[in-house]
Amino acid sequence: MIAVVDYNMGNLASVVNALEKVGASCKIVSDPHEIKRSDKILLPGVGAFADAMRHLQKSGMDEAILEFAQSGKPLLGICLGMQLLFSRSSEFGEHKGLGLIPGEVVPFDPDLFDSLHKIPHMGWNELFVQKQSPLFEGLPGDFYLYFVHSYHAVTPDEYAIGKTWYGYEFVSAVQNDNIFGMQPHPEKSHDNGLKILKNFVEFQG
Repeated sequence: MIAVVDYNMGNLASVVNALEKVGASCKIVSDPHEIKRSDKILLPGVGAFADAMRHLQKSGMDEAILEFAQSGKPLLGICLGMQLLFSRSSEFGEHKGLGLIPGEVVPFDPDLFDSLHKIPHMGWNELFVQKQSPLFEGLPGDFYLYFVHSYHAVTPDEYAIGKTWYGYEFVSAVQNDNIFGMQPHPEKSHDNGLKILKNFVEFQG
């Protein structure tokens, strides 16, 4: 059973539909006790980092997620869900994250862009694989996924399994043992995204 974490940040239907399409048994959960009974966690979300952390802390979901991660079971964060995995974010102030992956979330630097690049980064872009990961099994060396975001992660290369170019290079996929993160939206990325979700579903740790 995969727990899709509901913390009032975005429509979860597309994530659930994509998981079911690749054969997963999943359930939307908002109770910390249900997380503990799950085999895997998917942390989705769109919106503001601070609001997301506030919802997780208020419900006690933050502690449940941390306990789950420490158990060695697989966890996947998508978009905002990936950003929450990091130590902190500078989105509208300084905010503490879950701290499951070292690093921080920062805004795109428009001073490094040319006239062709706008914020937010929206649309299809290429993920360049930096390291082999269970998420990328059966995919070509580099592949396209769908992005929508204005902030990106900065983390040591040892955690970066994928990078993307948008005005400059940024980290778009991460892994720390059983903890995975994808800045793009696999559930909106057609066959490549469904393959990533299927790989996560089948990952045994």
